[in-house]
Amino acid sequence: MNLPNKLTLFRVALAPVYLALQAAAPRWTAWAALAVFAVAALTDLLDGKLARARGQVTNFGKFMDPIADKLLVIPAMVLMVSQNGLIPAWVCIVCVAREFIVSGLRAVAAERGVVIAAGQWGKIKATAQMVAIMLLTVNLPALGWLSAATLYVATALTVISCVQYMWGGRHVLRDNGKWKMESGK
Repeated sequence: MNLPNKLTLFRVALAPVYLALQAAAPRWTAWAALAVFAVAALTDLLDGKLARARGQVTNFGKFMDPIADKLLVIPAMVLMVSQNGLIPAWVCIVCVAREFIVSGLRAVAAERGVVIAAGQWGKIKATAQMVAIMLLTVNLPALGWLSAATLYVATALTVISCVQYMWGGRHVLRDNGKWKMESGK
């Protein structure tokens, strides 16, 4: 297993550590949770860059990298919804819905032999989500406005990237130029 794939798996392993620290009662654990999340976010930046630079792009990496991102970000958002509404539930729902839509589109595309690569808006969205989560993890009153602004920018980018994927992959959803619903499934 190459280093980029190990970094991806490391990110997956860090997700429950972050959640445990963030859910803990003592306030100091928020700072530890921030450190863990920051390291996990850094692996998201590094794994793809290393894979491309070293010519180590693998099917496992293409498959696991977006899953690792979802396993880090979505549970963090769900936890923050339950923590006195740190994140409004509707923001979490929009983010989760986008992930279902894009994953579904990619699954249909893969069935037809088409690869839908990560788009620039999706990468920017992921970065904005991670920054928002880091700001909200420590939840400093002095940074409340910045945390909220970053969260809402990330949410807007979530919608924009979803539209980008749907528009870019619209040909995958058509059969002979017509929308078709298969029966029996």
